[in-house]
Amino acid sequence: MRKSFQLLALFATLFFTACTSGSKEQKEVVVVEEKPRVKLAEVQKTEVQQTQDYTATVEAEVKNNIQPSTPVRIEKINVEVGDRVRKGQKLVQMDAANLRQMKLQLENKRTEFNRTDELYKIGGASRSEWDAQKMALDVQESAYNNLMENTSLESPIDGIITARNYDNGDMYSGGNPVLVVEQITPVKLLINVSEGYFKDVKKGEDVEVTLDVYGDEKFKGKVNLVYPTIDPATRTFPVEIRLDNRDQRIRPGMFARASLSFGSAENVVVPDLAIVKQAGSGDRYVYVYNPDGTVSYNKVELGRRMGDMYELKSGVADGSKVVVAGQAKLLNGIAVDVEK
Repeated sequence: MRKSFQLLALFATLFFTACTSGSKEQKEVVVVEEKPRVKLAEVQKTEVQQTQDYTATVEAEVKNNIQPSTPVRIEKINVEVGDRVRKGQKLVQMDAANLRQMKLQLENKRTEFNRTDELYKIGGASRSEWDAQKMALDVQESAYNNLMENTSLESPIDGIITARNYDNGDMYSGGNPVLVVEQITPVKLLINVSEGYFKDVKKGEDVEVTLDVYGDEKFKGKVNLVYPTIDPATRTFPVEIRLDNRDQRIRPGMFARASLSFGSAENVVVPDLAIVKQAGSGDRYVYVYNPDGTVSYNKVELGRRMGDMYELKSGVADGSKVVVAGQAKLLNGIAVDVEK
């Protein structure tokens, strides 16, 4: 019995030893992993047009709110939204009761002044009396003219009616204007340009503009204003672009894209497949293949996108080989196998 027990113990020891040995061998096989396989593309410097694209909303050259200075009833509105109007055209007639009353007051002031003026000429009134009557008349005339302007509302520009907020008989009490008239020949765009281009943007230079509503059709604009200061919060400066819009096809509120050209520069161009975005940030990276068979994780500054290629302003040297497939398993400094 004792011999049988010893034999069983021996077999058990051999069995566990064999199992342990096998596990160690299996563990060693797992540790020896294959190198990640990647595809490479050689990149070179290329002459790249330095064009920057900006988005903006079309604005009228001039926008005027038509409204009286004090609350008053609207007697009649003579135009409707979409109507084209001329400078000086009568747009709205407000209630004229106050105007008629003030006209009577003005006539009385004028009569009083004329009487004092006649007396002053024959020595029947002093200079101070004449001055007081003249001042009172001037004040009354100024008030009358101001009320007249606020009773018969005229268009200050040639333009188009873009809003009507009241009807005939409504009481104007402030808030929204009675009408809005806008000058849409020309129109303008306001874009914000990075301060690095401040010295490159010149008044009068041509700008190519497209509008989503007209697809790929191109419109010609010009830089009309370059604002002289930089916004310290955004590090940008405003630039105003003007479009003649003689046919008035472009309307305020349309979404526009403007392209400014800043000449050309020689920079490395890489396939867009090489660009890797770092999770949790806006940084972009490229894996560059090294002569020793490893890859480096290089942070890059993107320039223009041209189809399926990207301009790089920094981060990759001319003539480098970059990884365009297989980045998912890569780490900085890892050795790789290159697919032929």
